[in-house]
Amino acid sequence: MTPTVVGTVRDALTSAADAFAAAGVESPRLDAELLLAEATGSDRAALAAAPDRGVEPGPAREYAAMVRRRVAREPVAYILGRKGFRNLELAADARALIPRPETELLVEIATDLAPEGSDPKGTGHPVLDVGTGSGAIALAVADELPGAVVTATDTSAAALRLAAENAERLGLSDRVAFEFGSLPDGGRFDVVLANLPYVTEAEWSGLEPEIARYEPRSALVPGPSGLEAIDAVLGELSLGRPRAGAVALEVGAGQAGAVAELVRRAGFGAVETRRDLAGIERVVLGVDT
Repeated sequence: MTPTVVGTVRDALTSAADAFAAAGVESPRLDAELLLAEATGSDRAALAAAPDRGVEPGPAREYAAMVRRRVAREPVAYILGRKGFRNLELAADARALIPRPETELLVEIATDLAPEGSDPKGTGHPVLDVGTGSGAIALAVADELPGAVVTATDTSAAALRLAAENAERLGLSDRVAFEFGSLPDGGRFDVVLANLPYVTEAEWSGLEPEIARYEPRSALVPGPSGLEAIDAVLGELSLGRPRAGAVALEVGAGQAGAVAELVRRAGFGAVETRRDLAGIERVVLGVDT
């Protein structure tokens, strides 16, 4: 029996892209393709190769539900339930921020700072990821640095559960220890990585709906200045709780200068910034000299 179809791939993509554009979505065609590929169990290349192929009723209904969610500006990563980060595919949902490409800079810094010839059994390069969220940074470091012993913390129990689920699914549970809270009270880490909240109270109302409506506010806004969480972590590091050979902090646009000064005050003698692909000073790195 020939299955019933509801319009073609071309029709589905065109109508969804038009609806997304009208709703103010930044990449309407791309989002339409990603969602239709998911609904049909296909991929974007296959859709492009067969625009006149019919869409069956089941996938059409699933696609329509996804389109409604996207028109309401729910992020594609939450609709699909996943997001790529470095070499990993992470589960993504509203328990934690969606991993961003610019955050990959922190993983690059961790690999840059890894000691040569560190123990391949994972006993020679302790790394701390503060505010791990979905676990993206910690899991990418564990994946790319076999010699790293990674600890990941978060003050959100829900986010920690998501991170642990990602670790289990990726087979990295034995490589990352998850702890509730901000910083361990003691110990030493070669490098402390942190993508902490840095959005100011004033900036919150101007954020895209995908962020303001759906992502956890507590993971974005620490207070009026946007620097409260960063300052608190650096304060503890300055007291040696825990001790850190280096610290790398993701910051918002225009914050690098102020954060660099905080890093110096915390006792890190060599301070530099790293720019993201958009040319924004995105990470402040301090090394204990």
